[in-house]
Amino acid sequence: MDFTGLLTPAALGFGTGLALIVAIGSQNAFVLRQGIRGEYVAAVVLVCSVSDAILIAAGIAGVGALLQANPVIVSVVRFAGAAFLVAYGVMAARRALRPGALTASGRQPAVGLGAALSTVLALTWLNPHVYLDTVLLLGSVADQQAQDLRWWFGAGAIAASVAWFSALGFGARALRPFFARPSSWRILDGLVAAVMLTLGIRLAIGG
Repeated sequence: MDFTGLLTPAALGFGTGLALIVAIGSQNAFVLRQGIRGEYVAAVVLVCSVSDAILIAAGIAGVGALLQANPVIVSVVRFAGAAFLVAYGVMAARRALRPGALTASGRQPAVGLGAALSTVLALTWLNPHVYLDTVLLLGSVADQQAQDLRWWFGAGAIAASVAWFSALGFGARALRPFFARPSSWRILDGLVAAVMLTLGIRLAIGG
């Protein structure tokens, strides 16, 4: 297989992972807050990126093994993933129609490294949606790729996580005016909706 063939699943993984990560939520708000305040940004970004990498890898390995051992549930997993993608796309479309703004208050007192890390760990690992996004959803989409291309898809999704959290944390001061505007989130959520709905339909029809 040539290198160009490997880039296609990697690009799909990058786009899918980015579409799932880029949404207004408590984890992103905390990363943005730390970035704006300049408090332990590298440590927070590292925790988010490594956590996503572990969860994505677990999803690809676990879901793939589960499907191979139980072929009868292939359709169930595929349609469940498709339903989740479509629902996620609809929610993103609704957010685009009623956009919010991602803000972080600069009036809160500074926190220590331990408190910052425990907070971001809780926001990541105690959030049930992260398991749906990474372990179930990304694992299901990865399983639709050829056997030798699943980990290229995973590599793309992990790269998207690293890129997003790095941009959000280290570029927070520059991004604050942009993400404070509802119109920016309207565009972003519109793109997320298009990606999610397209992937959901493809997954449902097995394409």
